[in-house]
Amino acid sequence: MKKIKKIFTGVYKLDNYLLTKNSVPGKRTYGEELIKIDDNEYREWNPFRSKLAAGIKNGLKEVPIEEGSKILYLGSAEGTTISHISDIIGKKGLIFGVDISAKVMQKFLYICETRENIVPMIGDAEQPHSYRNNLAGFSIDLLYQDVSQRNQAEIFLKNSRMYLKRNGYGLLAIKARSISAKENTKDIIRQEISKLKKEFKVVQTLDLKPFDKDHALVLCKKK
Repeated sequence: MKKIKKIFTGVYKLDNYLLTKNSVPGKRTYGEELIKIDDNEYREWNPFRSKLAAGIKNGLKEVPIEEGSKILYLGSAEGTTISHISDIIGKKGLIFGVDISAKVMQKFLYICETRENIVPMIGDAEQPHSYRNNLAGFSIDLLYQDVSQRNQAEIFLKNSRMYLKRNGYGLLAIKARSISAKENTKDIIRQEISKLKKEFKVVQTLDLKPFDKDHALVLCKKK
């Protein structure tokens, strides 16, 4: 019999696989493997397709996502990582997924049709006021950002000031080559993190190799 181990809320490990329990049984999001154990269906969470999964594989100490969490996700793209977060937060949780590209939003909308805890929003993360109406009345527990602009820390801070509750958590995926093609990766990451420190306690920083080159995942907590 296959032995599955719970490592975080809603996140499981089986041999070398990361898994989430599929909240839409029988449905795949990006071609991931579906695994049935004890009458439950789990989805493989591929760290080469998700920076959060890569962070977990590389030793992330804490995943600040619970059943019922309210999450603002900047850079939702086609919804790979969001679909796994959707599994974790359950029916009482909500994810607000923001992306500027109408093209990638088309596939994301398809995922949202079967996952009622995801709210898709076309918008520019650099202008957080532009989607204010969609978030009215909600207290955001976690701000997750995975965008390719040069001013990644500034975008993260703008959104946290508007939406993230006090003592709320942040997960920032820093894409070094979107900031500078020439500067040393470690220097870029260090500079971005230094911008956060006045407003956040930086809990952990992880290099995402071998899953993503020139990327880091930063776990932080709002002061």
